[in-house]
Amino acid sequence: MPIEIDPTMHPDLAPLAWMIGMWEGAGVVGYPTIESANFGQEVQVSHDGRPFLFWRSSTWVLDDRGQQTAPLAVETGFWRPLPGDEVELVLAHATGIVEMYYGSTSPAKVELRTDGVLRSPHASEYAAAHRLYGYVNGNLMWAMDMAAGGQSLTSHVSAELKRVS
Repeated sequence: MPIEIDPTMHPDLAPLAWMIGMWEGAGVVGYPTIESANFGQEVQVSHDGRPFLFWRSSTWVLDDRGQQTAPLAVETGFWRPLPGDEVELVLAHATGIVEMYYGSTSPAKVELRTDGVLRSPHASEYAAAHRLYGYVNGNLMWAMDMAAGGQSLTSHVSAELKRVS
């Protein structure tokens, strides 16, 4: 499906334009310190004409029938494209963690690593992450590796989302 460029979109957002919209789907979360589970996700990506994107993601645990059973995670933040196909992603989590990612864009792909992690005194131990986003066959695919709880960078979560608007 071709992507229509919004004439009100700031031209610096062009490398990330494929992300704009509402996305829904499912994925798998797991880690050496937690049991694996299926989850549902809704992501909203929007802009207001300035050179950044708004990001909001909500996830919830799914049971064996695909029904929501409990909230999982919420993150909100901003994608900030930079010259030379570079990008920053700033995310805040309700769990008391703020992440600053830095990475690069290429056609229909974004790869980022944490440049900084800030935790409240009561947040879980969390040190670093690597995220990969791609636009594949009209879907938003993403995966995240995480270093937390004394573990080195390890596969943590992945999902496939379909555009709903």
